[in-house]
Amino acid sequence: MSDVEGEQPSSSQLADPYQVYFARQPMLDRDGMLCAYETLPRVVLGEVEGEVDPRASAGAALLKAFATPTLRAALSGHPAWLDMTREALFDDALLRLPADRVVFELPVGIGADPELIARLVTLHGKRYRFALDNVTKADESFAKLLPYVDAIKIDTQDIAPALLPKFASVLKSAGKLLVALKVETAQAHDHAHALGFDRFQGYYFAKHQGGLRRASAPRQALLNLLQLLAAEPTVMQLEAELKLNPVLVMHLMRLANSGSYALGRKVTTLREAINATGTNRIARWTQLLLYADGRKVKLEDDPLLQLAATRARFMELATAILPEAGPSEEDAAFLVGVFSFVDAVFGGSLDEALEVLRLPKPIRAAISRREGVLGRLLDVIEALERGDWAAVDMASAALAPLDAGAIAALALTAAEWAGMADSSAEAQGLERIED
Repeated sequence: MSDVEGEQPSSSQLADPYQVYFARQPMLDRDGMLCAYETLPRVVLGEVEGEVDPRASAGAALLKAFATPTLRAALSGHPAWLDMTREALFDDALLRLPADRVVFELPVGIGADPELIARLVTLHGKRYRFALDNVTKADESFAKLLPYVDAIKIDTQDIAPALLPKFASVLKSAGKLLVALKVETAQAHDHAHALGFDRFQGYYFAKHQGGLRRASAPRQALLNLLQLLAAEPTVMQLEAELKLNPVLVMHLMRLANSGSYALGRKVTTLREAINATGTNRIARWTQLLLYADGRKVKLEDDPLLQLAATRARFMELATAILPEAGPSEEDAAFLVGVFSFVDAVFGGSLDEALEVLRLPKPIRAAISRREGVLGRLLDVIEALERGDWAAVDMASAALAPLDAGAIAALALTAAEWAGMADSSAEAQGLERIED
Protein backbone atom coordinates (compact mmCIF):
# COMPACT_ATOMS: atom_id res chain seq x y z
CA MET A 1 0.00 0.00 0.00
CA SER A 2 1.08 3.56 -0.60
CA ASP A 3 2.43 5.58 2.32
CA VAL A 4 0.63 8.66 1.00
CA GLU A 5 -2.94 8.84 2.18
CA GLY A 6 -5.43 9.01 -0.63
CA GLU A 7 -2.94 8.05 -3.35
CA GLN A 8 -4.38 5.62 -5.86
CA PRO A 9 -2.58 2.28 -6.27
CA SER A 10 -0.51 1.96 -9.44
CA SER A 11 -1.60 -0.39 -12.21
CA SER A 12 1.19 -2.78 -11.19
CA GLN A 13 -0.35 -3.06 -7.70
CA LEU A 14 -3.81 -3.89 -8.98
CA ALA A 15 -4.71 -7.56 -9.29
CA ASP A 16 -5.73 -9.25 -12.51
CA PRO A 17 -8.44 -11.77 -11.60
CA TYR A 18 -7.99 -13.82 -14.76
CA GLN A 19 -5.58 -16.66 -15.34
CA VAL A 20 -4.82 -17.90 -18.85
CA TYR A 21 -3.33 -21.27 -19.77
CA PHE A 22 -2.40 -22.46 -23.24
CA ALA A 23 -2.25 -25.78 -24.98
CA ARG A 24 -0.94 -25.99 -28.55
CA GLN A 25 -1.69 -28.27 -31.43
CA PRO A 26 0.54 -28.68 -34.50
CA MET A 27 -0.64 -27.77 -37.97
CA LEU A 28 1.02 -29.46 -40.95
CA ASP A 29 1.30 -28.39 -44.58
CA ARG A 30 0.70 -30.54 -47.65
CA ASP A 31 4.27 -31.86 -47.45
CA GLY A 32 3.77 -33.08 -43.89
CA MET A 33 5.95 -30.37 -42.37
CA LEU A 34 5.12 -28.38 -39.26
CA CYS A 35 4.04 -24.93 -40.42
CA ALA A 36 2.03 -23.43 -37.52
CA TYR A 37 0.54 -24.09 -34.09
CA GLU A 38 -2.99 -23.49 -32.95
CA THR A 39 -2.87 -22.04 -29.45
CA LEU A 40 -5.82 -23.24 -27.40
CA PRO A 41 -6.42 -20.89 -24.46
CA ARG A 42 -8.22 -21.49 -21.23
CA VAL A 43 -9.26 -18.34 -19.39
CA VAL A 44 -10.40 -18.83 -15.80
CA LEU A 45 -11.55 -16.37 -13.17
CA GLY A 46 -9.46 -16.87 -10.06
CA GLU A 47 -9.70 -15.63 -6.49
CA VAL A 48 -7.73 -12.44 -5.85
CA GLU A 49 -6.93 -10.34 -2.82
CA GLY A 50 -6.96 -6.56 -2.85
CA GLU A 51 -8.22 -4.26 -5.56
CA VAL A 52 -8.89 -5.51 -9.04
CA ASP A 53 -7.57 -3.65 -12.05
CA PRO A 54 -10.64 -1.97 -13.62
CA ARG A 55 -9.17 -2.63 -17.05
CA ALA A 56 -9.05 -6.36 -16.40
CA SER A 57 -11.20 -8.49 -18.64
CA ALA A 58 -11.09 -11.99 -20.06
CA GLY A 59 -10.21 -10.63 -23.49
CA ALA A 60 -7.40 -8.41 -22.20
CA ALA A 61 -6.02 -11.29 -20.13
CA LEU A 62 -6.04 -13.55 -23.19
CA LEU A 63 -4.06 -11.09 -25.30
CA LYS A 64 -1.63 -10.31 -22.47
CA ALA A 65 -0.89 -13.99 -21.93
CA PHE A 66 -0.57 -14.64 -25.64
CA ALA A 67 2.12 -11.96 -25.94
CA THR A 68 4.41 -13.47 -23.28
CA PRO A 69 7.97 -14.49 -24.24
CA THR A 70 7.37 -18.06 -22.99
CA LEU A 71 4.56 -18.68 -25.43
CA ARG A 72 6.47 -17.09 -28.31
CA ALA A 73 9.47 -19.31 -27.56
CA ALA A 74 7.26 -22.40 -27.46
CA LEU A 75 6.17 -21.73 -31.05
CA SER A 76 9.74 -22.34 -32.30
CA GLY A 77 9.46 -19.63 -34.93
CA HIS A 78 6.15 -20.87 -36.34
CA PRO A 79 3.05 -18.67 -36.71
CA ALA A 80 0.30 -19.00 -34.13
CA TRP A 81 -3.38 -19.46 -34.80
CA LEU A 82 -5.21 -18.03 -31.79
CA ASP A 83 -8.74 -18.93 -30.73
CA MET A 84 -10.36 -15.53 -30.24
CA THR A 85 -13.37 -14.15 -28.41
CA ARG A 86 -15.45 -11.23 -29.59
CA GLU A 87 -14.26 -9.19 -26.62
CA ALA A 88 -10.59 -9.78 -27.43
CA LEU A 89 -11.19 -8.93 -31.08
CA PHE A 90 -12.32 -5.44 -30.09
CA ASP A 91 -9.44 -4.90 -27.66
CA ASP A 92 -6.74 -2.68 -29.18
CA ALA A 93 -4.12 -4.64 -27.23
CA LEU A 94 -4.12 -7.09 -30.11
CA LEU A 95 -2.52 -4.40 -32.28
CA ARG A 96 0.70 -5.04 -30.37
CA LEU A 97 0.84 -8.55 -31.86
CA PRO A 98 2.88 -8.83 -35.09
CA ALA A 99 0.43 -9.33 -37.95
CA ASP A 100 2.74 -11.71 -39.82
CA ARG A 101 3.02 -14.12 -36.88
CA VAL A 102 -0.62 -14.66 -35.95
CA VAL A 103 -3.95 -15.74 -37.44
CA PHE A 104 -7.08 -14.93 -35.44
CA GLU A 105 -9.65 -17.73 -35.37
CA LEU A 106 -13.27 -16.59 -35.29
CA PRO A 107 -15.51 -19.03 -33.41
CA VAL A 108 -18.85 -20.32 -34.52
CA GLY A 109 -21.54 -17.94 -33.33
CA ILE A 110 -19.41 -14.80 -33.25
CA GLY A 111 -22.01 -13.16 -35.50
CA ALA A 112 -21.78 -11.06 -38.64
CA ASP A 113 -23.28 -7.74 -37.52
CA PRO A 114 -22.11 -4.41 -38.99
CA GLU A 115 -19.95 -3.64 -35.93
CA LEU A 116 -18.04 -6.92 -36.27
CA ILE A 117 -17.62 -6.52 -40.02
CA ALA A 118 -16.27 -3.00 -39.53
CA ARG A 119 -13.74 -4.31 -36.99
CA LEU A 120 -12.58 -7.03 -39.38
CA VAL A 121 -12.17 -4.45 -42.16
CA THR A 122 -10.07 -2.24 -39.88
CA LEU A 123 -7.83 -5.09 -38.75
CA HIS A 124 -7.56 -6.51 -42.24
CA GLY A 125 -6.27 -3.12 -43.35
CA LYS A 126 -3.49 -3.56 -40.81
CA ARG A 127 -2.66 -6.91 -42.45
CA TYR A 128 -4.14 -9.14 -39.74
CA ARG A 129 -5.51 -12.44 -41.00
CA PHE A 130 -8.58 -14.39 -39.94
CA ALA A 131 -9.87 -17.93 -40.07
CA LEU A 132 -13.41 -19.22 -39.61
CA ASP A 133 -13.28 -22.11 -37.18
CA ASN A 134 -15.18 -25.39 -37.41
CA VAL A 135 -17.36 -24.49 -40.39
CA THR A 136 -20.11 -27.03 -41.06
CA LYS A 137 -22.49 -25.19 -43.39
CA ALA A 138 -22.74 -22.17 -45.66
CA ASP A 139 -25.35 -20.11 -43.81
CA GLU A 140 -26.01 -16.36 -43.96
CA SER A 141 -23.43 -15.52 -41.31
CA PHE A 142 -20.80 -17.55 -43.15
CA ALA A 143 -21.56 -15.74 -46.41
CA LYS A 144 -21.16 -12.33 -44.76
CA LEU A 145 -17.85 -13.20 -43.12
CA LEU A 146 -16.32 -15.06 -46.05
CA PRO A 147 -14.89 -12.00 -47.87
CA TYR A 148 -12.91 -10.99 -44.77
CA VAL A 149 -11.30 -14.31 -43.81
CA ASP A 150 -8.25 -15.98 -45.29
CA ALA A 151 -8.79 -19.55 -44.09
CA ILE A 152 -11.64 -21.96 -43.41
CA LYS A 153 -11.28 -24.75 -40.82
CA ILE A 154 -13.43 -27.79 -41.50
CA ASP A 155 -14.00 -31.07 -39.69
CA THR A 156 -14.48 -33.24 -42.76
CA GLN A 157 -16.55 -35.71 -40.71
CA ASP A 158 -19.17 -33.03 -40.02
CA ILE A 159 -20.08 -32.44 -43.67
CA ALA A 160 -21.93 -34.97 -45.82
CA PRO A 161 -19.44 -36.89 -47.99
CA ALA A 162 -21.42 -36.08 -51.12
CA LEU A 163 -21.26 -32.34 -50.41
CA LEU A 164 -17.68 -32.04 -49.18
CA PRO A 165 -15.86 -32.12 -52.59
CA LYS A 166 -18.07 -29.35 -54.01
CA PHE A 167 -17.81 -27.30 -50.81
CA ALA A 168 -14.01 -27.57 -50.82
CA SER A 169 -13.81 -26.77 -54.53
CA VAL A 170 -15.90 -23.61 -54.19
CA LEU A 171 -13.82 -22.35 -51.25
CA LYS A 172 -10.56 -23.10 -53.05
CA SER A 173 -11.83 -21.21 -56.09
CA ALA A 174 -12.51 -18.27 -53.78
CA GLY A 175 -8.83 -18.30 -52.78
CA LYS A 176 -9.35 -19.57 -49.26
CA LEU A 177 -6.83 -21.69 -47.34
CA LEU A 178 -8.52 -24.93 -46.28
CA VAL A 179 -7.65 -26.54 -42.95
CA ALA A 180 -8.79 -30.08 -42.16
CA LEU A 181 -9.55 -30.61 -38.47
CA LYS A 182 -9.32 -33.78 -36.35
CA VAL A 183 -7.16 -35.65 -38.85
CA GLU A 184 -6.28 -38.73 -36.81
CA THR A 185 -5.57 -41.37 -39.46
CA ALA A 186 -3.52 -41.62 -42.62
CA GLN A 187 -6.72 -42.37 -44.53
CA ALA A 188 -8.37 -39.15 -43.30
CA HIS A 189 -5.26 -37.20 -44.26
CA ASP A 190 -5.09 -38.71 -47.74
CA HIS A 191 -8.78 -38.00 -48.36
CA ALA A 192 -8.48 -34.34 -47.33
CA HIS A 193 -5.21 -34.01 -49.27
CA ALA A 194 -6.92 -35.29 -52.43
CA LEU A 195 -9.69 -32.70 -51.96
CA GLY A 196 -7.10 -29.92 -52.01
CA PHE A 197 -6.88 -29.08 -48.32
CA ASP A 198 -3.81 -26.98 -47.50
CA ARG A 199 -3.34 -27.61 -43.77
CA PHE A 200 -3.94 -30.60 -41.53
CA GLN A 201 -4.57 -30.56 -37.79
CA GLY A 202 -4.58 -33.80 -35.84
CA TYR A 203 -2.18 -36.52 -34.76
CA TYR A 204 -2.21 -38.83 -37.76
CA PHE A 205 1.53 -38.16 -38.17
CA ALA A 206 2.24 -39.72 -34.76
CA LYS A 207 1.01 -43.11 -35.92
CA HIS A 208 2.70 -45.75 -38.03
CA GLN A 209 2.67 -44.84 -41.71
CA GLY A 210 3.26 -48.27 -43.21
CA GLY A 211 7.03 -48.02 -43.39
CA LEU A 212 7.04 -45.02 -45.75
CA ARG A 213 8.77 -42.61 -43.40
CA ARG A 214 11.44 -42.17 -40.75
CA ALA A 215 14.46 -43.14 -42.78
CA SER A 216 16.68 -40.07 -42.52
CA ALA A 217 19.08 -41.53 -40.01
CA PRO A 218 19.43 -45.31 -40.54
CA ARG A 219 17.50 -46.91 -37.73
CA GLN A 220 19.97 -49.70 -36.99
CA ALA A 221 22.84 -47.23 -36.83
CA LEU A 222 20.94 -45.21 -34.24
CA LEU A 223 20.18 -48.33 -32.20
CA ASN A 224 23.86 -49.33 -32.35
CA LEU A 225 24.82 -45.87 -31.14
CA LEU A 226 22.35 -46.06 -28.26
CA GLN A 227 23.84 -49.40 -27.19
CA LEU A 228 27.33 -47.90 -27.30
CA LEU A 229 26.24 -44.88 -25.25
CA ALA A 230 24.81 -47.17 -22.60
CA ALA A 231 28.27 -48.74 -22.20
CA GLU A 232 29.98 -45.41 -21.32
CA PRO A 233 32.24 -45.20 -24.40
CA THR A 234 35.45 -43.25 -24.75
CA VAL A 235 35.46 -40.14 -26.91
CA MET A 236 37.38 -42.06 -29.60
CA GLN A 237 34.81 -44.88 -29.66
CA LEU A 238 31.94 -42.41 -29.82
CA GLU A 239 33.63 -40.41 -32.55
CA ALA A 240 34.13 -43.53 -34.67
CA GLU A 241 30.48 -44.60 -34.28
CA LEU A 242 29.13 -41.13 -34.98
CA LYS A 243 31.07 -40.90 -38.23
CA LEU A 244 28.92 -43.76 -39.49
CA ASN A 245 25.85 -41.53 -39.16
CA PRO A 246 26.26 -38.27 -41.11
CA VAL A 247 22.75 -37.02 -40.31
CA LEU A 248 23.36 -37.32 -36.59
CA VAL A 249 26.72 -35.56 -37.02
CA MET A 250 24.96 -32.69 -38.79
CA HIS A 251 22.49 -32.21 -35.95
CA LEU A 252 25.17 -32.69 -33.29
CA MET A 253 27.27 -29.90 -34.83
CA ARG A 254 24.25 -27.59 -34.81
CA LEU A 255 23.45 -28.56 -31.23
CA ALA A 256 27.02 -27.91 -30.08
CA ASN A 257 26.91 -24.45 -31.68
CA SER A 258 23.51 -23.51 -30.29
CA GLY A 259 23.16 -21.01 -27.49
CA SER A 260 22.59 -23.64 -24.80
CA TYR A 261 25.86 -25.48 -25.19
CA ALA A 262 28.14 -23.17 -27.16
CA LEU A 263 31.76 -22.81 -26.00
CA GLY A 264 31.96 -19.16 -26.98
CA ARG A 265 33.46 -19.98 -30.36
CA LYS A 266 32.45 -21.97 -33.42
CA VAL A 267 32.77 -25.73 -32.95
CA THR A 268 34.19 -27.16 -36.16
CA THR A 269 35.28 -30.73 -35.34
CA LEU A 270 33.32 -33.75 -34.24
CA ARG A 271 35.50 -34.24 -31.16
CA GLU A 272 34.86 -30.68 -30.05
CA ALA A 273 31.14 -31.23 -30.55
CA ILE A 274 31.21 -34.38 -28.38
CA ASN A 275 33.04 -32.59 -25.59
CA ALA A 276 30.75 -29.54 -25.80
CA THR A 277 27.54 -31.54 -25.83
CA GLY A 278 28.29 -34.49 -23.54
CA THR A 279 27.23 -38.11 -23.85
CA ASN A 280 23.94 -37.67 -21.97
CA ARG A 281 22.72 -35.02 -24.40
CA ILE A 282 24.00 -37.01 -27.37
CA ALA A 283 22.00 -39.99 -26.10
CA ARG A 284 18.86 -37.90 -25.82
CA TRP A 285 19.08 -36.50 -29.32
CA THR A 286 19.94 -39.93 -30.70
CA GLN A 287 16.71 -41.21 -29.16
CA LEU A 288 14.78 -38.32 -30.65
CA LEU A 289 16.33 -38.76 -34.10
CA LEU A 290 14.59 -42.13 -34.33
CA TYR A 291 11.60 -39.94 -35.18
CA ALA A 292 13.36 -37.68 -37.69
CA ASP A 293 11.81 -37.27 -41.13
CA GLY A 294 13.55 -38.80 -44.10
CA ARG A 295 13.97 -35.48 -45.93
CA LYS A 296 16.60 -34.01 -43.58
CA VAL A 297 14.39 -31.10 -42.64
CA LYS A 298 15.17 -28.79 -39.75
CA LEU A 299 14.33 -30.34 -36.41
CA GLU A 300 11.91 -27.53 -35.54
CA ASP A 301 9.92 -28.34 -38.71
CA ASP A 302 9.60 -32.06 -37.98
CA PRO A 303 6.21 -32.53 -36.27
CA LEU A 304 6.77 -35.98 -34.77
CA LEU A 305 10.23 -35.19 -33.45
CA GLN A 306 8.95 -31.96 -31.88
CA LEU A 307 6.01 -33.77 -30.31
CA ALA A 308 8.23 -36.51 -28.86
CA ALA A 309 10.85 -34.04 -27.62
CA THR A 310 8.27 -31.82 -25.94
CA ARG A 311 6.57 -34.76 -24.25
CA ALA A 312 9.89 -36.21 -23.05
CA ARG A 313 11.10 -32.91 -21.61
CA PHE A 314 7.71 -32.30 -19.97
CA MET A 315 7.90 -35.70 -18.29
CA GLU A 316 11.34 -34.86 -16.95
CA LEU A 317 10.36 -31.42 -15.66
CA ALA A 318 7.12 -32.61 -14.07
CA THR A 319 8.69 -35.62 -12.37
CA ALA A 320 11.25 -33.39 -10.67
CA ILE A 321 8.38 -31.49 -8.98
CA LEU A 322 6.31 -34.44 -7.76
CA PRO A 323 7.23 -35.45 -4.19
CA GLU A 324 6.17 -39.06 -4.76
CA ALA A 325 8.61 -39.52 -7.64
CA GLY A 326 11.85 -41.12 -6.55
CA PRO A 327 15.24 -41.31 -8.26
CA SER A 328 14.15 -44.21 -10.47
CA GLU A 329 11.18 -42.25 -11.86
CA GLU A 330 13.32 -39.16 -12.43
CA ASP A 331 15.87 -41.21 -14.36
CA ALA A 332 13.16 -42.90 -16.43
CA ALA A 333 10.90 -39.89 -17.10
CA PHE A 334 12.58 -38.67 -20.29
CA LEU A 335 12.72 -42.20 -21.72
CA VAL A 336 9.02 -42.78 -21.01
CA GLY A 337 8.13 -39.61 -22.87
CA VAL A 338 10.43 -40.08 -25.84
CA PHE A 339 9.53 -43.73 -26.43
CA SER A 340 5.77 -43.31 -25.98
CA PHE A 341 5.58 -42.79 -29.77
CA VAL A 342 7.91 -45.64 -30.70
CA ASP A 343 5.21 -47.62 -32.52
CA ALA A 344 5.15 -44.80 -35.11
CA VAL A 345 8.73 -45.77 -35.98
CA PHE A 346 8.72 -49.55 -35.79
CA GLY A 347 5.10 -50.33 -36.63
CA GLY A 348 3.16 -53.19 -35.10
CA SER A 349 1.75 -52.95 -31.61
CA LEU A 350 3.19 -50.64 -29.00
CA ASP A 351 4.33 -53.59 -26.87
CA GLU A 352 6.16 -55.12 -29.82
CA ALA A 353 7.90 -51.84 -30.58
CA LEU A 354 8.95 -51.42 -26.94
CA GLU A 355 10.35 -54.94 -26.96
CA VAL A 356 12.62 -54.05 -29.89
CA LEU A 357 14.31 -51.41 -27.72
CA ARG A 358 14.69 -53.76 -24.72
CA LEU A 359 13.49 -51.09 -22.34
CA PRO A 360 13.22 -51.87 -18.61
CA LYS A 361 9.87 -53.22 -17.45
CA PRO A 362 8.86 -50.14 -15.39
CA ILE A 363 9.30 -47.91 -18.46
CA ARG A 364 7.27 -50.29 -20.63
CA ALA A 365 4.57 -50.50 -17.94
CA ALA A 366 4.28 -46.72 -17.76
CA ILE A 367 3.98 -46.40 -21.55
CA SER A 368 1.73 -49.31 -22.43
CA ARG A 369 -0.36 -49.70 -19.23
CA ARG A 370 -0.01 -46.21 -17.73
CA GLU A 371 1.21 -47.58 -14.42
CA GLY A 372 2.65 -45.44 -11.65
CA VAL A 373 3.35 -41.72 -11.54
CA LEU A 374 4.93 -41.74 -15.00
CA GLY A 375 1.82 -43.34 -16.46
CA ARG A 376 -0.32 -40.61 -14.90
CA LEU A 377 1.96 -37.94 -16.34
CA LEU A 378 1.58 -39.50 -19.79
CA ASP A 379 -2.19 -39.29 -19.41
CA VAL A 380 -2.09 -35.61 -18.49
CA ILE A 381 0.27 -34.54 -21.28
CA GLU A 382 -1.83 -36.43 -23.84
CA ALA A 383 -4.93 -34.61 -22.58
CA LEU A 384 -3.12 -31.29 -22.88
CA GLU A 385 -1.97 -32.09 -26.42
CA ARG A 386 -5.64 -32.57 -27.34
CA GLY A 387 -6.63 -29.34 -25.62
CA ASP A 388 -9.02 -31.34 -23.43
CA TRP A 389 -9.01 -29.20 -20.30
CA ALA A 390 -11.58 -31.34 -18.46
CA ALA A 391 -9.32 -34.36 -18.88
CA VAL A 392 -6.31 -32.29 -17.76
CA ASP A 393 -8.20 -31.36 -14.58
CA MET A 394 -9.16 -34.97 -13.96
CA ALA A 395 -5.65 -36.31 -14.50
CA SER A 396 -3.96 -33.57 -12.48
CA ALA A 397 -6.13 -34.34 -9.45
CA ALA A 398 -3.71 -37.21 -8.71
CA LEU A 399 -0.57 -35.16 -9.44
CA ALA A 400 -0.47 -32.61 -6.60
CA PRO A 401 1.07 -30.06 -6.37
CA LEU A 402 0.70 -29.86 -10.16
CA ASP A 403 -2.55 -28.36 -11.40
CA ALA A 404 -3.75 -27.47 -14.90
CA GLY A 405 -1.96 -24.13 -14.91
CA ALA A 406 1.36 -25.60 -13.79
CA ILE A 407 1.07 -28.45 -16.29
CA ALA A 408 0.40 -26.04 -19.16
CA ALA A 409 3.34 -23.86 -18.12
CA LEU A 410 5.70 -26.85 -17.94
CA ALA A 411 4.56 -27.97 -21.38
CA LEU A 412 5.41 -24.57 -22.88
CA THR A 413 8.84 -24.68 -21.22
CA ALA A 414 9.34 -28.16 -22.65
CA ALA A 415 8.27 -26.97 -26.10
CA GLU A 416 10.82 -24.16 -25.95
CA TRP A 417 13.54 -26.69 -25.15
CA ALA A 418 12.43 -28.97 -27.99
CA GLY A 419 12.62 -26.18 -30.53
CA MET A 420 16.07 -24.92 -29.61
CA ALA A 421 18.44 -27.59 -30.90
CA ASP A 422 18.38 -26.72 -34.57
CA SER A 423 17.63 -23.01 -34.35
CA SER A 424 21.18 -21.70 -34.49
CA ALA A 425 22.97 -20.60 -37.62
CA GLU A 426 24.28 -23.28 -39.94
CA ALA A 427 27.20 -25.13 -38.38
CA GLN A 428 30.42 -25.53 -40.32
CA GLY A 429 32.72 -28.42 -41.08
CA LEU A 430 31.49 -31.94 -40.50
CA GLU A 431 27.81 -31.15 -41.09
CA ARG A 432 28.70 -31.33 -44.78
CA ILE A 433 29.43 -35.05 -44.56
CA GLU A 434 26.71 -36.83 -46.48
CA ASP A 435 25.88 -40.41 -47.41
